[in-house]
Amino acid sequence: MDYIEKLISKAFEARKKAYIPYSNFKVGAALLTKSEKIYSGFNIECAAYSVCNCAERTALFRAVFDGEREFSAIAVVGDSGEKEITESYCPPCGMCRQALREFCIPSEMKVILAKTISDFKILTLDELLPYSFGPNHL
Repeated sequence: MDYIEKLISKAFEARKKAYIPYSNFKVGAALLTKSEKIYSGFNIECAAYSVCNCAERTALFRAVFDGEREFSAIAVVGDSGEKEITESYCPPCGMCRQALREFCIPSEMKVILAKTISDFKILTLDELLPYSFGPNHL
């Protein structure tokens, strides 16, 4: 699993670019495609909160825009601090979990929640979104 450190590092890099004038809570994500490309994203806030976008979906939408449709892992880091260390794990919100579900097999998609490069948890999307609804239900 040599990709884990790289994904976490890319997520921390992306977090630095977050546009967060209201919450001051930065989130970075790095998404690994099945073809081994990495797409990063950060959260973007707006005064009208309903149009904000999470880091995970920013990375996902960038990848989908480039034609990617299959993913194997995503690393997520979040905190209001500046260092490459966070106080707690930052799991994806429900909307991000559902968006990721559209493009992966939930039992195979790894979700890496990191505090540091070496302090992380790996869950599957299935663990974070049990009994999910996906394209196969239609």
